[in-house]
Amino acid sequence: MGTNINLVKINLRDFYPWYTHDEFAEIPEVIAAELFADKKYNNTHERVKRRFKVHSLDAEDGLKEAAAIASNNSNPEFLFAMIENRCRLCQALNSLPEIQGRRIEAHYLLGKTQTEIAEAEGVKQHSVSESINRGLRAMKKYLETFENCPIICP
Repeated sequence: MGTNINLVKINLRDFYPWYTHDEFAEIPEVIAAELFADKKYNNTHERVKRRFKVHSLDAEDGLKEAAAIASNNSNPEFLFAMIENRCRLCQALNSLPEIQGRRIEAHYLLGKTQTEIAEAEGVKQHSVSESINRGLRAMKKYLETFENCPIICP
C-alpha cells in the first residue's frame, strides 16, 4: 500500500529572491500550500509596513533607514546603486550550495540564531556556524570576481 502524493509545479523565483531566472520544481501539494500561505502572509506584512511607513526591521523603528533613503531619493545614481547591490547580493546568495544559502537566509534575512537553525536541522551549532562562514567567504569571492561585470536583473 503506497500513499499517493499529489505534486505541484512551482517557480522557485516566485518564493526566493535570490533566484534571478525561472527555476521550476515539483513539490508535494501540502508544501506548496504552505509556501503560498507564507507568501500571502509576507505580502500582507509588507503592505502593513508600507502603510505605517516602516521600511526596515533592522532599524529600531525603520525611521533611520527611511531617512537615509529619503535624503537620497532625488539622486537616481544612489537609487540605482542600491538596486544594483541588491541584485549582486541575490546572485551571490543564489550561487551557493543549497544548504549554505538556506542557512545564510535563515540567519541574516529571517533573523534566526545559529542555535535555532541547528536545532531545526538536527545538527550541531558549530556545523551551522562553519557553513555560514564558508558561505559568506564564497559570496565575498563571488562578488569580488564579478565586481566589474554588468548586472542582469530581472
